[in-house]
Amino acid sequence: MPRYSEERKAAVLKKLLPPVNRSVPDVAKEEGISEQTLYNWRRQLRDKGLPVPGNEHNSEQWSAEARFAVVVETAALSEAELSEYCRKKGLYPEQVHEWKQACISGAEQSGQQARQEKKQAQQDRKRILKLESELRRKDKALAETAALLVLFKKARCLLRDRQRGQLTPLDERLKLLTWFDEATANGAPRWKAAEQLLVSLKTLNRWRDNTGQVIPDKRPGALRLSPSNKLTEEEEQRILTVCNKPENASLPPSQIVPMLADKGEYIASESSFYRVLKKHDQHHHRGRSKRRSKSSKPTTYVASGPNQVWCWDISYFPSKVRGQFWYLYLILDIYSRKIVAWEVHDKESGELASSLINRAVVAERCVNKPMVLHSDNGAPMTSHTFQSKLAYLGIIPSHSRPRVSNDNAFAESVFKTLKYCPQWPSQGFLTLEESRNWMLSFVRFYNQEHRHSSIRFVTPEQRHDGRDKAILEQRKRVYKKAREKNPLRWSGKCRNWEPVGSVALNPERESGAADCIKIAA
Repeated sequence: MPRYSEERKAAVLKKLLPPVNRSVPDVAKEEGISEQTLYNWRRQLRDKGLPVPGNEHNSEQWSAEARFAVVVETAALSEAELSEYCRKKGLYPEQVHEWKQACISGAEQSGQQARQEKKQAQQDRKRILKLESELRRKDKALAETAALLVLFKKARCLLRDRQRGQLTPLDERLKLLTWFDEATANGAPRWKAAEQLLVSLKTLNRWRDNTGQVIPDKRPGALRLSPSNKLTEEEEQRILTVCNKPENASLPPSQIVPMLADKGEYIASESSFYRVLKKHDQHHHRGRSKRRSKSSKPTTYVASGPNQVWCWDISYFPSKVRGQFWYLYLILDIYSRKIVAWEVHDKESGELASSLINRAVVAERCVNKPMVLHSDNGAPMTSHTFQSKLAYLGIIPSHSRPRVSNDNAFAESVFKTLKYCPQWPSQGFLTLEESRNWMLSFVRFYNQEHRHSSIRFVTPEQRHDGRDKAILEQRKRVYKKAREKNPLRWSGKCRNWEPVGSVALNPERESGAADCIKIAA
């Protein structure tokens, strides 16, 4: 391996260093020295801290390592020495100052980055702890749900026809308590497991004695004393004898009891007479009169969106002439409470009602879509013209019970809002045109500005168009922020700003709700 003198080595390296910055292959070819030897010499200089930028003639393209070496090498130089150094290296003093500032900024950023990494690590640890807590909570909830579901499936057969206060045999008590213990052991809360069994937790506790043994129901063997005011057998027989006398054979107890009182006799009350007759199978409907039957309740319809269930009615508009009225025809969407159509006429007519419903369907773009229209039993509502129009439009008619205004509560409610608002003219309207103009302004106010209490105080148009969810979500965020700011002012939960959801018309009958959803969806 050839050895080179220090003088030649320095002369060769001078060609590789600034400001010449020739490439290693060119110098190796010119000097007859291997490239690997030149690379080793240059690496030794770099290890000593000298700037070795490589073969880049443009100082702006020097590596960060070479720039740092220049900054270190010139740190102790004066301005004159720095100028001399820069001329030798092919640099400008401004470049050296700029590189020095960059090194200082890099050191500061490094410290700031370290602080940020530390802060991020703390946040990550908190997030991990929160996620672990959430995972444990969800695992617990999943185990609870699974245990309750298994309990429900096991107890479904026993609980299908169970009624309140029903006697529970000992074998059923054993099964129910065994399933209850399994569910609670698998993570289900005791009170929720009792709910699935349709038995109160206190009752389940009473089914066991102090030692934990299951005890049978004591009610069948309990000693029950007869009430002191109970009719004796002789009194019941006397009631039957009096009712079956020839002169009383066709009379009801409501006639027999007063007749006995006129004679100075009292055996029992009228209700006791009826009870004794029913006990001995002698209380049945007689005669040609129709048997009294319970009036059926109206079908329940549920609207889960706009234009599924409408209701409509006609109300009087007073005029300034005594005895003269105008007639307001109004159609309301029960889901959004929006007035979808209205008109004021000088008479009640099925033809006018048909024209209004046709206009409402076209305006709401729901032609030939399944819909329910509820109303009372007035002449325009039941007219053949109006019913034919509903059949043509594919609308299902629904009617209230006779003389029961509560069955059309939504329409009655909007009429009250209309007639009790401050702008209502208590002296009546002078002309039909005046009543129509007033109604036009009211409908615009009601649909676009009036915040309805039954739909979380959003306007009917906002709910009809589906904008209510975003508005209520914004209110929820405002309340949450206010509570976080002053938690001591909130003794309970925040105000409920959840959307109302589905709306039911006459919801007494739960069985009709499912059919209604199929019709109106």
